[in-house]
Formats: sequence, C-alpha cells, structure tokens
Amino acid sequence: MGILEILLISIGLAMDAFAVSICKGLSIKDLKAKNIIIIGLYFGIFQAGMPLIGFLLGKGFESFVTQIDHWIAFGLLSIIGVNMILETLKKEENINSDIGFKTMILLAIATSIDALAVGITFAFLEANIIGAIFTIGIVTFVISALGVMIGSKFGDKFEKKAQILGGIILIGMGIHILIEHLFL
Repeated sequence: MGILEILLISIGLAMDAFAVSICKGLSIKDLKAKNIIIIGLYFGIFQAGMPLIGFLLGKGFESFVTQIDHWIAFGLLSIIGVNMILETLKKEENINSDIGFKTMILLAIATSIDALAVGITFAFLEANIIGAIFTIGIVTFVISALGVMIGSKFGDKFEKKAQILGGIILIGMGIHILIEHLFL
C-alpha cells in the first residue's frame, strides 16, 4: 500500500471528524486558536490510535484469514463508506459548544470507530502501520482544525458534502484493493 493510498484513506477517515468539527465551529461563539487546536488534537489522536488497535487485532487473526484478506478489506471499507453516506440522510444532530474532556472523548471515539476497521485491513495488506497512523493523525488534525474554522465562518454548507466525499473515497479504496488482489 503506497503513500497515495494511505493519504486518500486518511482523508476519507477524517471526513466524520471534519463534519463534527464544522458543527463545533458553528456552536462556539468566541472561537480561539486554543479551541481549534484542542478539537484537532482529540480527533487526530483518536483517528491515529484506532488503526493501531485494529492493526494489532488484525495481526492476531492474520493466519486465519490470509486467503480472503482482500475481500475483508473491500467489505470493511465499503461498509464504512456506505455508512458514512447514509449518515448524511439522518436527522440533524444538535452539537453543543462544549469542548471538555467528556464531550470530546465521546465525539473522538464515535468518529474514529471506522478507523479501527481500517486498521484491521492494514494488517491484512501488510501496510506500514507507523507511517499510516502518523499520516492519518496529521491529516485528521489539519482537516478537523479547518472544519472548526469553516464552521465558524460559513455554517453547515460543507458538512454533508464532506461525509459523502469521505464515504466515496473509502468505497473507492475498497474496490481498488479488491481489483488489485483479484486481477493484478
């Protein structure tokens, strides 16, 4: 798995955090740099940590699934992608301006569960997990920080589009992995 693929997956995974960051930006009346950094760090750290946990779990089961690993990667990425797209059809959530520990931990976990599944696929695909988690963490931090600023300035115009784009990217990566293993 190359850097471009890791980068695209990182962007796809960050879209949930981006959408929530936009909402946070909308809800914080007096936005400060400190708020932007705190939100970006929560999402970036959790998005980086979950794939590592998934990778370790995947390595534990690798010997059982090596013949179908590409199907598992395709399935997980596609399910995550479709779920992200379907979430845009749900009712709007009302996110408050609180960026305290309890609130941010819950949001960071909720937006990074899909990264756990991606980490499992990384184990099957022999991905460079250290490079992947750093890329995912940095990309998510940057995209989340931008989301807070965009939310503060422009409202919720981009939230749904970001989630749809993230879902499409993850589905595309799943299809790419499947085609690569079956035909190349």
